[in-house]
Amino acid sequence: MAESRDAAHLYWLDPEMRGILPLQGFHLPRRLARTVLSGGFTVTADSAFERVIELCAAPSPGREDSWINPEIQRLFTALHEMGHGHSIEVWEGGKLVGGLYGVAQGGAFFGESMFSRARDASKVALVHLVARLRLSGFALLDTQFITSHLSQFGAMEIPRAAYRQRLASALQAHARWLPDPAGLEEEIRAMRD
Repeated sequence: MAESRDAAHLYWLDPEMRGILPLQGFHLPRRLARTVLSGGFTVTADSAFERVIELCAAPSPGREDSWINPEIQRLFTALHEMGHGHSIEVWEGGKLVGGLYGVAQGGAFFGESMFSRARDASKVALVHLVARLRLSGFALLDTQFITSHLSQFGAMEIPRAAYRQRLASALQAHARWLPDPAGLEEEIRAMRD
């Protein structure tokens, strides 16, 4: 992370409590499920990775600065080019209105950031991410921290030692990122309350 958009230095975080979103315990409210399945948004994966990072870093109401600096953008773009960095994009009327990005390693996905420029757009991206991870054999979705946005879906904090155990196990899993897995809509339907 960087202290701000203009900061030159990066640092690693290893908090006492780590945020995760259990893939099998994901809470999908019925109203959001209807939104996701209504066809009002078009959802893609890995089609606008660099633009997603730019929009995650851009100022938005209530958040004028970002921890995503140009060096982080460069590094994550390189990870994307190597096949480890991935994004989910949410489109409305041909315009990119929401999305998220992160890194996949083994059976672990490390969510980095998300953005929304339309109601529910980042939530739609998250639902699609979880469905893809479940279908692709992933075991861990690391959210780093817990926000009210993530807690409504079942995100929780676990102690560092428990996180490291889950991480070690997930890194050994043989998951494979599938940008367009078969059965995606059925998986989303199965996640509803």
